[in-house]
Amino acid sequence: MKTLAMLTLSLAVLASSSAFAQGKTRAQVYQELIEAQQNGLNYVTDTSYPDVNPIYAPLVARMKAERLAQQNAAAPAKSGAASAGSH
Repeated sequence: MKTLAMLTLSLAVLASSSAFAQGKTRAQVYQELIEAQQNGLNYVTDTSYPDVNPIYAPLVARMKAERLAQQNAAAPAKSGAASAGSH
């Protein structure tokens, strides 16, 4: 009887540990937090959830515009370097 109970307990532990292995890594969660901060999600308050608080809306819009400008500035540099190497 004890052997059956131990076997059942062992199988339950193995099944639960494999469920944790399928989750996100720390690096993935960290990257999601960085993206959320860059998108202005840390300016969502209890009274404005799920939207950004109207007080912070201009700040968040400016942050998004600056991030988009940085991405657009970096994109031609990357594609230009790739095409320069192929000639």
